[in-house]
Amino acid sequence: MSAAAFIEQAAQALTAGILVGCVYGLLCVGLAFIFGIMRVINFAQGDFMMVGMYLAFFLTTNVLGTTLLGDATPFVAAALTIPVLFVLGGALHRLVIARTTGLRAVGLSAEGHQAQLILTLGIALVLQNGALILLGTSPHTVLTPLSSSAWEVPLLYAAFRAVFVNQARAIAALLSVVVAFALFRLVSSTRLGKSLRAAADNPEAATYMGIDVDRAHRIAFAIGTAVAGLAGGLIVAYYPVQPFVGVDFIIIMYAGVVLGGMGSISGAFWGGIVIGLVQQLSTLVMPLQLQNAAIFAAFVLILLFRPQGLFGRNVERA
Repeated sequence: MSAAAFIEQAAQALTAGILVGCVYGLLCVGLAFIFGIMRVINFAQGDFMMVGMYLAFFLTTNVLGTTLLGDATPFVAAALTIPVLFVLGGALHRLVIARTTGLRAVGLSAEGHQAQLILTLGIALVLQNGALILLGTSPHTVLTPLSSSAWEVPLLYAAFRAVFVNQARAIAALLSVVVAFALFRLVSSTRLGKSLRAAADNPEAATYMGIDVDRAHRIAFAIGTAVAGLAGGLIVAYYPVQPFVGVDFIIIMYAGVVLGGMGSISGAFWGGIVIGLVQQLSTLVMPLQLQNAAIFAAFVLILLFRPQGLFGRNVERA
């Protein structure tokens, strides 16, 4: 392979890594939102993404159609998953998760973490097997002109050709950046965000200050669930959905959250981008089947030198 061809491939992989990484970053932000505020390790997060993917698929194909809104249909469908997943997350917290979090976790073994793990794993299994029974194993994806169209971006030097930017992935990446930034501003600059951070730092003290910790945790869990659903709605425009697709992505989510810094919302987004870059750039020197191996290798190397993550600090919350 010539040097020019390798540079072109590297530029293409770099572009794809950034686009994919932005959506990974949004997934990581949703998970970090729940862990950073509630201290709950949520193993059902990937399956909330799966629900969002199926919901966006059925909204696009059976409700909205592709003629009224044109190329924007998949992204409108993705946005419509937000209220549905928000309500689902809030209901699950009220009925199940709330019994093992906040002040109720004080008297539980290991501060309720063992019960939280069991509950979130149970929710994941229910969602996976429910989708399997109702929808079968056949993969589905939203096929639109954007999914198979690309913008041609010329490289700087005439000796090289161009980088092709998939339109569906580019729009999904842009929307992911906007939503992640909005969530960061929500936590850092709003009254609700201050309540959420107070409930995260010290639930008992927050209660004395008049903050409803249970309500704050419910909002955090609902927002994290809605973010996973939105990301799933964006992903289904170029990645097929099946009942166990969440298992593939939950590994990426946790790797990104840990790399970015546990509990750091902004760091989680950058951690997701790092995962996307490693995944795509590794294909230049490794077989496609070893992408996850490259992710874990980078994961281990980074944590050896920065145990707190690339962008996190030991005391950082947001």
